[in-house]
Amino acid sequence: MFNASSKWLLPVIAGVAVMGVAGTMYLNPSTNNNQAITQPSNETILASNWDRVNESYNGNMSMTVYRSPSCGCCGIWVDHAEKHGFKITDIKTDDMASIKQKHNISSNLESCHTAIIDGYVMEGHIPADDIKRFLKEKPDMIGLSVPGMPIGTPGMEAGNTKQPFAVFAINKDGSTQVYKEYETY
Repeated sequence: MFNASSKWLLPVIAGVAVMGVAGTMYLNPSTNNNQAITQPSNETILASNWDRVNESYNGNMSMTVYRSPSCGCCGIWVDHAEKHGFKITDIKTDDMASIKQKHNISSNLESCHTAIIDGYVMEGHIPADDIKRFLKEKPDMIGLSVPGMPIGTPGMEAGNTKQPFAVFAINKDGSTQVYKEYETY
């Protein structure tokens, strides 16, 4: 049935069939083992240095956070606070200006979200350990602020890019003092 010219045709057809099966397995995600390999790697990359708990606190952990519904970094900061044990009431509002005015946050201290706990105001991307230390000290002050949105703060992580920043304590007269500085972290 096969002549001399068909001797080379059979191996070619078999080769094409093997390549087709191999290609289908490579392109089909259900048979691709790369997902199982990359998943743990992604979790490691996404872990934050800020999630490490260095400050213990046994007081009130109920905090109300006001934030814009369109702000993604605020949600990541809420996740950071929750990882430190804070119980968050998350209120999304488009009227952040009135929240900051109500709690005497001047424009030079503003950030994207405002949190209230034990009568104190926590403005912006403050590390949760600093909030816990402040709450333990119970100073006669308005609260803390990390003005703006410094890259590298909790909720503002961007790989290895880390801007130096300061956490300011806000006095009742509106003046501030440096509560903690982060040059390298």
